[in-house]
Amino acid sequence: MPPHPSPLPQRHGIDAAWVRTPGPGPDGAPPWSTMREFLLDRLPAGAEVERRLAAGEFVDQQGRPWTGDEEYRSHTFVWFHRPLAPETPVPFPLGILDRTDNLVVVDKPHFMATTPRGAHVRETALVKLRVALDLPELTPAHRLDRLTAGVLVFTTRRGCRGAYAGVFQSRRVAKTYEAVARFDATLSFPMRLVGRIEKRRGSLQASLVPGEPNAETLVEVVEVQEGYARYRLTPITGKTHQLRLQMADAGLPLVGDPLYPEVKEDAPDAYGDPLRLIARRLRFTDPLDGVERDYTSGRALTWPADVRR
Repeated sequence: MPPHPSPLPQRHGIDAAWVRTPGPGPDGAPPWSTMREFLLDRLPAGAEVERRLAAGEFVDQQGRPWTGDEEYRSHTFVWFHRPLAPETPVPFPLGILDRTDNLVVVDKPHFMATTPRGAHVRETALVKLRVALDLPELTPAHRLDRLTAGVLVFTTRRGCRGAYAGVFQSRRVAKTYEAVARFDATLSFPMRLVGRIEKRRGSLQASLVPGEPNAETLVEVVEVQEGYARYRLTPITGKTHQLRLQMADAGLPLVGDPLYPEVKEDAPDAYGDPLRLIARRLRFTDPLDGVERDYTSGRALTWPADVRR
């Protein structure tokens, strides 16, 4: 990781990016002659390296612009801001449930990513809140998938980040989700789903594999409507895509899921048919003031279009 702080301020609520130069090759010779050669080789063609070098947009750890003519330097950070591509606005509001000196708690809508990644940068909960609330140190205490709605907690300051991260990492948080999936009368509820989940780099899906279990979810039926049910899901663990994968494996894939049980390639965001999964309730004891925090999402969990209400 790079040293803190960044020599470049945030831009539009987005942190500066960086690359670190590698060390010498096996023969002790530098892999490139100049810093320009390194940047041209390492950054994508669309990065406009020459133009941005001329404009002084690449800087070192002290904030001094690289000209590109410098001799190659091993183990050195180069900082810059990535160009921002146009994004389709997420057509749902990001509601604030609570704000304290240490926390911002929101009711995240479907289709909004928690943090910048890939094509989703400005239309993310983190960036929107940093800009709207003028909180440059805002950081998520945990994450929700882009397609999952519900309660999401952010810390406001670097100084309190570790305390809340410890709460979430040590599973001292009670989380309850709600989901809609088909109903199978042959299954017995409440039901516990237990297995081992692994996710390979580069794969969109996580997988259930043989081995010691590392994922457990309690599944309860709340109500049944015309072949579908609204379920209460209580994860005991927090593996990637745990609820979506385990429900699909049980023969109960969540309505509106483009990943499980099968990947729907290049499926556009269907704003009228979201993933029916909401982080409904989140409870924990505040590690800094001892207050019992209890938050509930007000997001609607809709039935499929073919269910008459």
